[in-house]
Amino acid sequence: MYLLANVVCISKADISSSSVPSVNGASNGSDSKKLRVEEAPPSRVLHIRKLPNEASETEVIALGLPFGKVTNILTLKGKNQAFLEMGTEEAAITMVNYYTTVTPHVRNVPVFIQYSNHKELKTDAGNQRTQAVLQAVSAVQSGGSPSSDVQEALAAASSPVLRIIIDNMFYPVTLDVLQQIFSKFGTVMKIITFTKNNQFQALLQFSDPVNAQQAKLALDGQNIYNSCCTLRIDFSKLVNLNVKYNNDKSRDYTRPELPAGDGQPSIDPSVAACCSPFHDCLVCFPSGALNPLSAAAAAAAAAGRVALAGQAGSSGVLLVSNLNEEMVTPQSLFTLFGVYGDVQRVKILYNKKDSALIQMSDTNQAQLAMSHLNGQKMYGKIIRVTLSKHQTVALPRDGLDDQGLTKDYANSPLHRFKKPGSKNFQNIFPPSATLHLSNIPQDVTEDDLRLLFSNAGGTVKAFKFFQDRKMALIQMSTVEEAIQALIDLHNYNMGGNQHLRVSFSKSTI
Repeated sequence: MYLLANVVCISKADISSSSVPSVNGASNGSDSKKLRVEEAPPSRVLHIRKLPNEASETEVIALGLPFGKVTNILTLKGKNQAFLEMGTEEAAITMVNYYTTVTPHVRNVPVFIQYSNHKELKTDAGNQRTQAVLQAVSAVQSGGSPSSDVQEALAAASSPVLRIIIDNMFYPVTLDVLQQIFSKFGTVMKIITFTKNNQFQALLQFSDPVNAQQAKLALDGQNIYNSCCTLRIDFSKLVNLNVKYNNDKSRDYTRPELPAGDGQPSIDPSVAACCSPFHDCLVCFPSGALNPLSAAAAAAAAAGRVALAGQAGSSGVLLVSNLNEEMVTPQSLFTLFGVYGDVQRVKILYNKKDSALIQMSDTNQAQLAMSHLNGQKMYGKIIRVTLSKHQTVALPRDGLDDQGLTKDYANSPLHRFKKPGSKNFQNIFPPSATLHLSNIPQDVTEDDLRLLFSNAGGTVKAFKFFQDRKMALIQMSTVEEAIQALIDLHNYNMGGNQHLRVSFSKSTI
């Protein structure tokens, strides 16, 4: 399955011939107006501002590509702005949430993304340039060779050399792994790998700039392994790499006679070839590594659902606002945010009880929780999650009664991620209506579990036991009901000192 299975081509019949949308007022968002994302309700049309003058349509599309279908685009060259229409509102929400964590860049220039007041984008069907770009995206999706006019649209990059940064690098990424992934898009001629600013990086040269553009469109933001090793791709200012040695750090595939130099020999070529041709995996996995990504899982993982290492000035403390102050408790926040990391402390603010500070065990966990939970519904209210300026959550002074609003969970036995290599690291998914249940006693029946989850205030739509009956999937009618059920029933005592374990599932029933 090809990586871009979630991107569609827009034919002329799909685009309305109505005039282009007006872009004044709130939707214009001129640079002098510091609009905030919250000022417009969620929409599948996104407004992108402060684009560099030379930015192309393909580069704007590349911002949205990892998050879902891109169905239309309108660029306003004179205003350094663009409108990007995603296939679904959910994809647009995920994209905005992600880019509140990581500043989006086009040609190394930071850009600003917010919801548009438009619910759909109507453009002139005669815009040949837009049509060519959207066709180019479809060509990348299908793996076919784009036509000459589409190649022209793709060739915005003058360099065939890509600069690749690997974020969240839990597993080693070898030179052969990179060659295997990128060769899907054209002939890889040279690769140089190195470490800079404590980040693993690579320079990779294609035989043609168009291949480099296709690879960037398809792979930027994707994960090599499940929930880790995220590819960050930009164009290098270099147009040719000078490789002196063929070893585990550098390789010139056009010159196999080069010496190994001081480097170690690279891994057995058979390892790099074992997944060729590609099916539904990005790379071949060493023994004990995570399961391969399917195309759908890769797209989901790329939507900001993994922690990003090395964010400068980041904090492990989250500020959560718009809480239902009548119902929220430190324990409910501990349970929900504990799905994505080990919560150390929770403080509901004394003078603003619809807000709370949550201290995770590290910055990565804070970013992971933020990317998953910002915009979700908890107790009937859409919560907002951002990184706090605080570095820690302070406990109340001795003798001060803060009405139980602050709790210390540093020694909680319910932390999911305190054991290195725990399977919990492999099963981190966004909130969904389907929950994964484990640690179920043998004498507990389907009816028992359906009743238990119905009593939590939701409607059970489907249920399925795993073969050993120690685990099961249960589907609620909405994501909000599933969140509520997880808060209420994770660690529920099923009798015999067996406590139910509840997490979000990537599967459906």
